[in-house]
Amino acid sequence: MDSRSESLRALARPYRKAVLQAVLVLTIVAGALFATLNLARDHWPLAVAEIVMVIFAGSLLFVIRTTDKIEYWAWIFLILFCVTMFFSMMLPTSTTSVFGWVLIIPILSHLLLGRHQGLLLSGIVMFLVGILYWVKHQDQPAMLEALPIANTSLIAICVLAFSHVYELTRERSELRLFELAQTDPLTGLANRARLQETFERERKRALREESPLSILVIDLDHFKAVNDEFGHEAGDLVLQQITDRLKKSLRASDLPVRMGGEEFSVLLTNTTSAQAVDVAEKVRGDIASMAIRFEGKTLNITSSGGIAELGSDGENLRSMLRAADKRLYLAKANGRNQVLHQTDEPSLSTAL
Repeated sequence: MDSRSESLRALARPYRKAVLQAVLVLTIVAGALFATLNLARDHWPLAVAEIVMVIFAGSLLFVIRTTDKIEYWAWIFLILFCVTMFFSMMLPTSTTSVFGWVLIIPILSHLLLGRHQGLLLSGIVMFLVGILYWVKHQDQPAMLEALPIANTSLIAICVLAFSHVYELTRERSELRLFELAQTDPLTGLANRARLQETFERERKRALREESPLSILVIDLDHFKAVNDEFGHEAGDLVLQQITDRLKKSLRASDLPVRMGGEEFSVLLTNTTSAQAVDVAEKVRGDIASMAIRFEGKTLNITSSGGIAELGSDGENLRSMLRAADKRLYLAKANGRNQVLHQTDEPSLSTAL
């Protein structure tokens, strides 16, 4: 599963949890009602099945308050619900109206499992219900007339289609909002929120696989002078063109981020501090070689940077950024247009 899918699943969990809680409450109320009615009619097998559902739903209502495995428990609930439904359909004493419960499956499945798993479960259950209906009524021609079957099938397909379209639309809207919340509007780069999320995921992977993880912080030199002399329109143009060059200079596995103003960072996976120097020097050189044209004038920009590595410079993003920022400021104090890493720091500190 890719990081975006996992992030969307994490965002959907509170929503699915709320839906599951509501469904469990309704299951308890409806199950108790139907169990009482079936006991009064001496339909003991069905009443017992409904009582089991009530007990399970009541227990699950307490379990999901503290668990983060909502999808897992949703699957368990839906499977038990479907088994109970199939059991009631198979009983000789059940009426044809019990088959109408299949229409709720697409709605519940999509709300609790999402569009992919919801469609899968719905398709399987509706197919099996169709077979069960035919087997149970194959000796009753009146129950298998073409027009009623066609009408019922069309209704079932419409419910399935509408449930799927709703969930698809909801997921796309959520994805769009998610991307907007993690994207810098001017440059289109990731912002701090996405950096934090990606860093936490990559940190766990790096610790698990014992692989290196580094971060590069870049700040444009004398950028304020560009805004002061040429205006913010020129400044925005510089940031956008440097963003384009930054994307071309980096590897596909690197995550470029706009931290704010004229400051950028790059999360470098599977990269030691020493290896990050090569990446940083390529970026610095590419930026220095740019000739940005604005209203007939050429703007030349340089950059300074600092590098930090997971472990030697801290175990979290905050400490690593602090270490990289310290080296960035040393680079600026030492003349700008350079990138420093850990081994550069002692000699520069002494010189300064």
